[in-house]
Amino acid sequence: MTIRVSTWAAALGLAGSLAWQGSAEAGVIRVSEAAFTPAAGLITFSEKPIGTLNPIYSPGDYGGGAGAPTVSFEGYFLGQSLGGGCGGAPSGCVTGLPSNPLALDPSAPNTFITQDGANPTSPVLSGSPLFNGPIAILFSTDQYGVGLDGGYFDALGGTAITAFARDGSVLGSVANVGLGIEFLGLVTDNGSASIAGLLFSLVGPEPAGFAIDNLRFGVGGQVINPTPEPVSLALFAAGLMGFRVARRRA
Repeated sequence: MTIRVSTWAAALGLAGSLAWQGSAEAGVIRVSEAAFTPAAGLITFSEKPIGTLNPIYSPGDYGGGAGAPTVSFEGYFLGQSLGGGCGGAPSGCVTGLPSNPLALDPSAPNTFITQDGANPTSPVLSGSPLFNGPIAILFSTDQYGVGLDGGYFDALGGTAITAFARDGSVLGSVANVGLGIEFLGLVTDNGSASIAGLLFSLVGPEPAGFAIDNLRFGVGGQVINPTPEPVSLALFAAGLMGFRVARRRA
């Protein structure tokens, strides 16, 4: 079963929250962590000191080979801003389309590396304020697939990753369908390396905050041709009932 942004958002009741996103020629397919081979890039946020603001990773920082991208972080992209009535905390909601070409906004709230007692592979990257701000990711070269560990989620469908092309157009988005720490991954549906950036932000309520860890990315040969993840009817039903669990942070 192929999951693209339009049907995925509708299934979770997020169409209104994602209305600002526009469209692009390529779409995205949700994939599992297994789609990323050991040759794919991996940033764990343990490579740089705790407290590093808006980290920039060259290939040498994370062990990338020839042709690997430089990866940069900020709160959102030029052309975007906080707000937009997504249903979650205003500090975590982003509105507006990025400018062309895609670029990070240096005036956006900072991202920073921090410890997170709710994540077993801490440290993590948080937006501002702590565990309640968006995170934008810019790749110096276009990628075929991107994924990350997001969480700790206390609400279903409240947080999403959105992929952008180099011209700022939207390729697609997938939201969390589970609670706790969940892998959110996507690839382009036409097999092209078209992902220039990724935004991790709220698209609905998330009562206790969010951060990212273990960012994975790659091009052909580093990300396999995937079998798309199916929608979990049990999780979908739980989302409709507003199921919640308690969160603990140290």
